Amino acid sequence: MSLRIFIGATFPDDASSLLREGLAGRDVVVGSAPTRSNLVSGIDDQAMDDADICFGQPAIESFERARRLKWVHLTSAGYTRYASHEVTSALRTRGIALTTSSTVYAEPCATHALALILSMCRRLPQCDANQQGERAWPSDAVRRASRVLSEQRVAVLGFGAIGRRLAELLWALGARVVVVREHPRGDEPVETVTWPVLMPRLGEIDIVVNTLPEASSTRGIVDARFFASLRSGALFVNVGRGTTVDQDALLRALQDGTLEGAALDVTDPEPLPPEHPLWRTPGCIVTPHSAGGRATEFKALVRHFLENLARFERGDALGDRVI
Repeated sequence: MSLRIFIGATFPDDASSLLREGLAGRDVVVGSAPTRSNLVSGIDDQAMDDADICFGQPAIESFERARRLKWVHLTSAGYTRYASHEVTSALRTRGIALTTSSTVYAEPCATHALALILSMCRRLPQCDANQQGERAWPSDAVRRASRVLSEQRVAVLGFGAIGRRLAELLWALGARVVVVREHPRGDEPVETVTWPVLMPRLGEIDIVVNTLPEASSTRGIVDARFFASLRSGALFVNVGRGTTVDQDALLRALQDGTLEGAALDVTDPEPLPPEHPLWRTPGCIVTPHSAGGRATEFKALVRHFLENLARFERGDALGDRVI
């Protein structure tokens, strides 16, 4: 019996053509209501019942009926909605592999984080505000307040695909990088510590970049105590998940000068309401959860799935496997 592949995602024409070509001659069934967003779950779809492989963001309710299911490949970097003990235990018991698309998002997210860091270090938001406002020529003030990465100590929270790539980019530009990981393995290319080891050292850190996923253990972990432990004038970037940060504490840290600047690609809630004070707080940059984007995003997602499909059929290890 050939493998039946359920497609629960929809893509622009160029990516759809690539997917059709890659799956030509295979047993493919398309969901009744495929979704383009990788941030929301698909519907409980009976079209998935006889599938061996699923590509998309399937509803958890669909797993129970899909008795032939062997592998689920998500179009997202994270897998929060599938990370409960009940779901992960069921997947492991049934021998179902779960993979993500984190590799696809590592490069754009790391690039976005680096751009935010550099913009704050080189005072670009202040220069833009001046250009939109009084159009003065504050050359001396901007020069004196600017930073170079080779003189900065950067803490990267999390060492998944995004954190790893960002650490590589920062290291290449001369920054002194320390990575925070729950279970350091000892083979990381940069200094790697646990959270309890980092906390007393936060006063030495110039820039913090949060790449942590949402989980019960990370919700609100960047809290008032964390910000209070930073040196005055630190910078904070979040390209992980908004729920990992106490936003009230973040706002206070910006207002009292603990943070010189913050750049947030993720917030809680999302979208960030227009009246939220973070929009108008001096020193705060907000981007609309766009760090993972690029013009070729959907084609990259399809290529990643097709590459993993080839591995699956050969019996090789799957990329970005989490279960």
